[in-house]
Amino acid sequence: MLREELKKELDKLNDEQLKQIADFIALVEQQPQQITRSQPFWQTAIPLDRATEFQRWVSQLPKSNSSLNDSAFNRDSIYE
Repeated sequence: MLREELKKELDKLNDEQLKQIADFIALVEQQPQQITRSQPFWQTAIPLDRATEFQRWVSQLPKSNSSLNDSAFNRDSIYE
């Protein structure tokens, strides 16, 4: 119902008015992003949400069976 009423009202507006509405919509769409940037996810999320997000991130990492060779884990190889 509201959608149809808004469409009718938009059809009555001139180009300058439509541009102002488009600018307003762009501003509204940017607001959630600004909130997200001001408060990092880890500060507002509960532990379960942080764990779930971490698992989702890990699942997107490349899957390969390659690893460092054994000498890379040897402390002596650091000082050679």
